[in-house]
Order: sequence, then structure tokens, then C-alpha cells
Amino acid sequence: MPPPGASKKDELFRRSDVLSIHLILSDRTRGMVGERELNMMKKTAYLVNTSRGDLVDEAALLKVLREKRIAGAAIDVYGVEPLPADHTIRKLDNVLLTPHLGYVSVENLSRMYRDAIEDIIAFLDGKPVRVLK
Repeated sequence: MPPPGASKKDELFRRSDVLSIHLILSDRTRGMVGERELNMMKKTAYLVNTSRGDLVDEAALLKVLREKRIAGAAIDVYGVEPLPADHTIRKLDNVLLTPHLGYVSVENLSRMYRDAIEDIIAFLDGKPVRVLK
């Protein structure tokens, strides 16, 4: 049972073995995972971020990873992209880093290419589709 006054977000951070972030970046969500939230996580927990780098306070994440206060992180997005070659996070042994390709799947790429071809053909026929207004 969560402590009195604990939010559902707090409970999520306390109880999760793997916490995967899936949010858009906005003024409201920027930095929403900070030192407080990371310190609530289990020592055996993992953080996964394939959404936007700035959702997580990078300094706080580096601190908990260096101090092994969580088991590790899998990160696909960064505050600065591409991730600089000399970035501190690259030196940690409890991090899996990928180059902002978490959205890639066979299904996703197939749809993107199919839609692109449909867009070109429709445009050439004088009947554009998916027109932004």
C-alpha cells in the first residue's frame, strides 16, 4: 500500500521494475523525471526513455546511474542530439544507448514508405492527400 498522500506517479516510480517513458515533450512534461522520482525507484529498476531527452533531468539521471542507485537505463533520446562523443553517459557500464531509433520497426517503416509513395502519386495526379492546412 502506498504511503499516505503518495500520488499515482510516486507509486509508479516506487513499484516499477522497468519504467518506460512514452510522453510528448511540452512545458508541462519537461524535466518531469527528476532526482526526486529517480530516488524513489528500486535499486534493481531500469529506466527506459525513447520519447524525448528533456523529459528526464540529465544531471539527476547521471547521478543515480553513477551511484548505482538504480540498476540501469536504456536511452534512445538525448537533450543534445546527436549525443556528443565525449558525453559522460557513454562511459557508464549500466546504460544501453541507441541513436534515436526507438521508433523503428518493420511495420513503421513499411507504412512510412507506402504513405510517401501514395503522397507522390496523388500529387502528380493533381489530387494531393494528407494536405496540411
